[in-house]
Amino acid sequence: MKGQKGYAIVSAGRLKSRRPTEILRALGRQFARWWQLAEQRRRLAMLDDAALKDLGLSRADVIQESERSFWDDPLVR
Repeated sequence: MKGQKGYAIVSAGRLKSRRPTEILRALGRQFARWWQLAEQRRRLAMLDDAALKDLGLSRADVIQESERSFWDDPLVR
């Protein structure tokens, strides 16, 4: 198409095979992050209403957040 400027470029670095130790480290980091998310959501769900008010959260917000899956990471886009 005329005027079309962009197209997808696949980075060659991402396609290279990684060493098994690097893969295991990446998996370990991912599992640690998932554990951290699950623990934070459990602790958030245990807060009382006064603490939630201090944080500016409602009980509905906490329920919605605590029902998210552990792999649902808000920092990953």
